[in-house]
Parts: sequence; structure tokens; C-alpha cells
Amino acid sequence: MEMQFLGANETVTGSKYLLKVKGKKILVDCGLYQGIKKNRLRNWEPFPIDPKLIDAILLTHAHIDHSGYIPALCKKGFKGPIYCTEATQDLCKVLLPDAGYLQEEDARYANKHHFSKHKPALPLYTEKDAQASLKQFRPTSFNKPFKPIEGLTVTFVPNNHILGSSCVVLDDGQRKTIFSGDVGRANDLIMKPPTPIDDADFLILESTYGDRLHTQEDIVPQLTRIINTTFERGGIVLIPAFAVGRTQTLLYLIHQLKQQNAIPNVPVYLNSPMAISATEIFYRHHKEHKLSNLDCKNIDNGTHFIRTPEESITLNNQNKPAIIISASGMASGGRVLHHLKKLAPNPQNSLVFVGFQAPGTRGDAIIHGASEIKIHGQYVPIHAEVHRLDNLSAHADYQEIISWLKNTKHPPKKVFITHGEPAASDAMRLHVQDQLGWPAHVPEYKETADLS
Repeated sequence: MEMQFLGANETVTGSKYLLKVKGKKILVDCGLYQGIKKNRLRNWEPFPIDPKLIDAILLTHAHIDHSGYIPALCKKGFKGPIYCTEATQDLCKVLLPDAGYLQEEDARYANKHHFSKHKPALPLYTEKDAQASLKQFRPTSFNKPFKPIEGLTVTFVPNNHILGSSCVVLDDGQRKTIFSGDVGRANDLIMKPPTPIDDADFLILESTYGDRLHTQEDIVPQLTRIINTTFERGGIVLIPAFAVGRTQTLLYLIHQLKQQNAIPNVPVYLNSPMAISATEIFYRHHKEHKLSNLDCKNIDNGTHFIRTPEESITLNNQNKPAIIISASGMASGGRVLHHLKKLAPNPQNSLVFVGFQAPGTRGDAIIHGASEIKIHGQYVPIHAEVHRLDNLSAHADYQEIISWLKNTKHPPKKVFITHGEPAASDAMRLHVQDQLGWPAHVPEYKETADLS
């Protein structure tokens, strides 16, 4: 078995791993590059291998940095099956068309206002392209072995980063190779703890928080203080986030705070062109999370879903106190940019970031104190109050990952550290070597590894 690293090297986005096994080619994850321009340009480059030669895709979970290139790959000629868990398929039905639609919206806006260098500006793929790619999905259950090709057994094991997320376990009869995917947290507010992995010959391990520990500060008083202080100023709370994942945690917390009269009963908006009912998707996969059916209903009843561009424009023109949650989570594109242009210059408002911000994204610039950011060809001043709630991250920090790995019965022969910024990946390598005594390596982009 041979593996080539085609993404998530020296960055947390663009996750892709090409496996050559039993004469076949399998791609584990097919993520979109985000963040700095050098990485984003890879989305537009010819794929390192002819997509027609790839036999199948194995998908760890639905987040765009792991799934968002699938429509582009299918558009380039990939015709094979895409294997994932049932919840991952359900989320991809939302996230992939959403990503295509947002790209179309961004291109239309760029062409209308003539700020793009490209004439015309084009989306990488469209909503229609994304819908077409969904026909190739082949969902399966957790912990149910299957054979994507003859001689290779694959099992999806829950790692509970988001609904449907998994470690991908591959067994070719001679060796077992495990892709960690994005590892969830042991004490998440909504998701259950990640399932310990049993044993592996080779482990491909994420390192998003490889050089950091999450704060132990209680998130509830923090969020309460931010919301109340903003409303006392007559301001609006803007939270960049994707339509699923941390959004449900936020909506759940906000509902609880309202129930306790800890914050005013102001409107809460989820602005996504394909915003979905938390009830529908969380009901269907109730075994994967801690929310009750009543919790899901309350989340829905307390949320205004903004679907159309017209509704989004109306929302952006209102000035009354409110909480707005809008994609994308790193402010790298989508409708949140229009809210930022309107709200960021006003010191009455608050900008709240709740997930990892990849270097090169607007979100990363803002949390590190940028006085202005460029949106749609114009520089927008940042006078709003900026907050970062790191403890709401769905990623395990390095110590949580080490604790999770300590349950492994048989140490791997080698660990490949990926999906992290350079400092984070190297720090994770040292944690694995020093705390577990396992050999670890940080591969470079397009590096090849022999797993025999």
C-alpha cells in the first residue's frame, strides 16, 4: 500500500490522501482549500492525478475542508462511489449545494461591482454541480465493515467531531491503517466522546490544536456577558459559523440563556441559503448526540432561518439588537461578508468567532487585531468589539488527543501528523513521541509514503 499526501499539509484545509492499494486508487477525504491565497489557488490547479482514474472516495465527515472539493472532482471526471456515514451524507446534502450557491452568489456580486481581477469571475462549481455529485454518495452505518474494492475492508468508527464524523479504518489483510479525521472532544456540550481506536499499523493524525490547549473557562458566563454588553449598547452580535456543527451548540446555549432570563428575548437569525431545521437532522441521528427531541424543537422555534438573498438583504438593513449567525465560519466567503461590511465599523456591535481560524482568512486577521480587512475590493475598518470563544471548538486539543490515543492497545509503527499549521503539526509530533513513545513524522505536500 502506498499513500500520497495531497492536502492538509502545513495547513488545516484541503484534506486529501491518495491510496494505491490492490492495483486501485482510493481518495480519503476530498476537501476544499481555504485561507491564504497560495493554498486557495490549489483549488483551481489541475488535480495531481486524473480524476477518472480514482476508484472511490472515503469521507471522514462533511465539513467543507474535508468534503468541499468533491463537486469539483466530479466535474473533472470522477465517476466512482463516495462512501461515508449516513449523517455525513445528510450534512453533505446541505453543505455542498450551500457551498456551490455561495460561490455563485460571490461571483455574481463580484461581476456586478467589478472588483474581481477575473473577467468574468466564476465559481469553482455551482449548486447544480454539487447536487449532481450527491448522486455518487453511498452511505453506510458506523462500525459496519464493507469492501470498497476487493481485498480491502473499511470501517467507519465514530470520532464525534460533528454528526456522522468518523475515523476511517482500512484493513488489507496485512496491515491496518487508520485516518483519525477531525477528533471530537470528550466533554463536548452536544456530541458524545470519540470512540477509542483499538490498534493500527499506521495512523494519520490531525493536529489542528497540536500546539494549544483549550481554555477551561466556562463558556456560558462569557457568552452571556458578550450578548448583554452588546445589547446594552444597542448593538448586534454577529457570529460567523457554518449552518451545521457549532451552530447547533450556539443555538442551544442561546435558547438556554433566554429560558433562564439571562439575556433579553431578542431575535436570533441563521443566515444560510440552505439553512436547515436542526430538528430534522438531529432527530434522524439522535443516537450520536446528547440533545433531546424537545431541545431540537426549541432550537428551531427560537431561530429565524434566512434562506433567500432578498431575506438576507432585509436582515442586513435592520439595526435593532439581534444575534446573527452566518456562513462562512472563517469569514472566507458567503453572506457573512455582507454583514461584516455593515456591522464591523460600528463599535456598538460585537464579532464573535467560535471555531478555528485558518491563517490567511479574514477571521484569523480579525481575531489577531487587524484594524481593517478587505471585502469585495474595499477595506472595511474593524471598530466592533471582537471576541474569540475557543472553548466552543469541536476539535480536541493536543492533550485531549493524547488522552484518546492512550486507549490504543497496540501502538502504531508510525504516525503521520497532518491537518495543522506548521507549528501545530510539529508540536503534535513531539507530543506523540514524548508522551506516547510512538514514531511520528510530519509529511510535506505531495510526499509519498510506503505503508508496507
